Amino acid sequence: MANPSDEFRLTSSNISHEGRLPRQYTDEGQGAKRSISPPLEWYNLPQGTKSLALIVQDIDAAIDPTGPMVPCTNWVVVNIPATLKGLPEGFSGKEEEVGSDYVGIKEGNNDLKVPGWRVPKMPSHGHRLEFKLYALDDELHLGNKVTKEKVLEAIEGHVLGEAVFIAIC
Repeated sequence: MANPSDEFRLTSSNISHEGRLPRQYTDEGQGAKRSISPPLEWYNLPQGTKSLALIVQDIDAAIDPTGPMVPCTNWVVVNIPATLKGLPEGFSGKEEEVGSDYVGIKEGNNDLKVPGWRVPKMPSHGHRLEFKLYALDDELHLGNKVTKEKVLEAIEGHVLGEAVFIAIC
């Protein structure tokens, strides 16, 4: 039996698994402490991992309140080097500013049709935000406009492992 501490894991130093997403990470925050991306760390990448892709979505969203639940994409990040151990708080929108280790990382469009991290004000609280990190055997070549749909199509057959983290907002 595998040791749980050896599992591919995704965590955040500021959010416990299934814990509440602090306001500064949403549109409900104040001033400079508003809509900043949370810090993320990962452990025990599967052997052979060349890059990582991250998709964050509200899995309790309903575009039409009378219709079915349709996950709302909050953040898409691709070509995260396997040498990194995480993304710092406030990384979104500042890829060029955070240092050479982050060169090549690309943020895709969320469902608001803009690149980067975005958690809009919720009509009701209690939504689950799913952070899913994919360990991949290659980098992705998706062109200029990266979307969740393009990422999910491109990673088919290249996923070595997945790590999931849930926050409540």
